[in-house]
Amino acid sequence: MFDPQPLYQAILGGQAPLAKELTEQALAGDADPGDVIDRAMIPAMDEVGRRFEDCEYFVPELLISARAMKAALVLLQPLLAGRGVEPTGRVAIGTVRGDLHDIGKGLVSAMLEGGGFQVTDLGVDVPTERFVEVVTKDGIPIVALSALLTTTMPSMRSVIEALKAAGVRDRVRVMIGGAPVTARYAEDIGADGFAPTAASAVTLARRLSKT
Repeated sequence: MFDPQPLYQAILGGQAPLAKELTEQALAGDADPGDVIDRAMIPAMDEVGRRFEDCEYFVPELLISARAMKAALVLLQPLLAGRGVEPTGRVAIGTVRGDLHDIGKGLVSAMLEGGGFQVTDLGVDVPTERFVEVVTKDGIPIVALSALLTTTMPSMRSVIEALKAAGVRDRVRVMIGGAPVTARYAEDIGADGFAPTAASAVTLARRLSKT
């Protein structure tokens, strides 16, 4: 019978090799991949997010926990896909055009994956047209936009306007974040939500996936 606590603690402590080993053991013991995610990985990353929000964890701890989570997740994803298990939701994330900052976007991407989402990471300096493409061609229902520079924030508005022009704004939820971004700015440009931290992005994505 699968005991989630050792894997939970390994992810919480950022022990990537141990997390991978425990996942391999669980699968060898016929544990259900979805059960491993639901009972160990998602709760662990939720706790990592809580500790980050409460200033018990900082960016280094967040990074190593995310690395441990990914070490386990890479073993589970092919099995989940083969069984047709649906993720919590699908999110495309990218740093907007003109902005090359990757760390914050990467943290959000990792936290979303830990929260059960299927994430398409578009990278940095992403053209507006690319965000429109993942909605129109891939049908991704949530787009997450990141910016670390005030000079690139207008690109977020450009993405939303381009989604409107393409006639697909009503089928996608847009969430934004980044150091200079505010809830007021999200409201001004017509975004569906603002996440000030990587942990809060998971909460927001869960809410948006239900609307």
